[in-house]
Amino acid sequence: MKKEKALQAAIRYHAETKHYLDRYARSAGVMDWQNQPDPFRSYADTAIIPLPLLDRNPGIGYSGLYLHEGLKSSPIDKPAIGGFLELSLGLSSWKSIGQERWPLRMNPSSGNLHPTEAHLILPDMAGIPGGVYHYNVLGHALECRAKLPATFIERAHSHLDSTGFGFGLTSILWREAWKYGERAYRYCNLDIGHALAAARFAANLFGWQMTTLVDLSDAEIEALLGLDRVDWPPNEEEHPDLLSWVHPAGVDIRSRSLAKDIVADFSLQPFTGQPNRLSRSTVRWEIIYETTATLKKPATVFVPQPVRKKAFINNPEISLSAASIIRKRRSAMAFRPDEQLGKDQFFNMMDKTLPRTTNAPFDLSIHAPAVNLFVFVHQVIGLEPGLYFLERTNGDLESLQHLCHTDFLWVPIHKDLPLYLLRQKDFRTEAITVSCHQEIAGLSAFSLGMVARFKATLTKAAYWYRYLFWECGMIGQVLYLEAEAHGVRGTGIGCFFDEEVHRLFGLQTNDYQSLYHFTVGVPVSDPRLGTHPPYFHLDQNGFLPNSKQSKPLE
Repeated sequence: MKKEKALQAAIRYHAETKHYLDRYARSAGVMDWQNQPDPFRSYADTAIIPLPLLDRNPGIGYSGLYLHEGLKSSPIDKPAIGGFLELSLGLSSWKSIGQERWPLRMNPSSGNLHPTEAHLILPDMAGIPGGVYHYNVLGHALECRAKLPATFIERAHSHLDSTGFGFGLTSILWREAWKYGERAYRYCNLDIGHALAAARFAANLFGWQMTTLVDLSDAEIEALLGLDRVDWPPNEEEHPDLLSWVHPAGVDIRSRSLAKDIVADFSLQPFTGQPNRLSRSTVRWEIIYETTATLKKPATVFVPQPVRKKAFINNPEISLSAASIIRKRRSAMAFRPDEQLGKDQFFNMMDKTLPRTTNAPFDLSIHAPAVNLFVFVHQVIGLEPGLYFLERTNGDLESLQHLCHTDFLWVPIHKDLPLYLLRQKDFRTEAITVSCHQEIAGLSAFSLGMVARFKATLTKAAYWYRYLFWECGMIGQVLYLEAEAHGVRGTGIGCFFDEEVHRLFGLQTNDYQSLYHFTVGVPVSDPRLGTHPPYFHLDQNGFLPNSKQSKPLE
């Protein structure tokens, strides 16, 4: 009964938060700019440890984003922790027009609202005592929420049979709900996927691997990160999403959980820190919080996935380093409609989205891949404009052939890539229409819809609803970095008319659902924009000037 209730909650939420041509999902309808949430969380009354910024990028080339063979593992120390956080969730720059200035980050976010927060469980090291920390992005600093005896981390090392540290992600639903209303739960989970992939890529540059502790329940993650002992401002609480173990590459940890006695001892530790208030007032969108509560993850037993080891179709000549590509990532606001992308570039981008369990970022193996791509090719040299299909999963091709339009061609076009031509036609108008009339979906080189095996996935476990969006966000992060590597730019699109997309593909049931769109092309630059270094606002000691919270670790 409980499982059926959760399944119906996930299906109901998804159905009620769809956009239609004649109406959008429920939201405030106006932008209350005076109440916009603070994009930076901080915890008052905590000891602050400023982290060093990288004085040079790790000397890893483009292929190092995906491959970890031959990479030397960096020691887990303060400089490496600082570099890992800088290249995954840190600021990438500040932009300005006139007197207006706003920050950009390495990881993208819907509306640049950033609901995702990071917490770390660190062993004792020079300059950082062992403890549980919140990552303060604005200050590029750690906020110590709990000091831990050395035995705590030693027990975790023993249980997992690997040295390393814990890396947890949480979501503040209000940050997205302020703008997007009831659809915000979708966007928060997309952002988790982007942040998770960003962290996995950054870990690779330090010779580290990430293994997600998928057996932990949400309640256990709350206890480990001290979230259950916080006096949250109304509707501004952080909801637990996941906890990963970051460890030397090539080491297989022997558990996807932590021992019950370790979690129990964490739950008894005193935590400090009062989270800042993000908005003067909040609106509680009940369906978001009801769905979040109903889809809480229980403790589970990990079932290994089949190994998907497939060589990349080729190794393109990319002169940029991996870190340079990460730092360059931006969302394009407009594209040059007549600029084309090379066929080999397009094939390489598609190839990198395939879920190889032996390469970053999909070696995280959170759940069996369930997302395929329907691709609108607009301006790709050597490919006819049309609708294409990329099969990322095992077993969905035949199902979709039966469910989609009967006149789709399903013609394979690449001997080493599961890519099929469905219909030859100029789809620019349709792509713009279904993506909420946004021109970036049609005036690009290509755009796509991520379509997930929906009902069957949720029937197995309704909380996997979150995982479907995480998978989409991870695909989006791959496309962002691939676009930058190939000299173009990408943009994630969360606004689309759900059922119009399904009609375009011929899908009439909820066996498959479109969850996220993405577009790639040659960007139009805005000469009005000024650019400023990411951490120019810190003082010479790495602290935020005039911050009452900035104090050294005692």
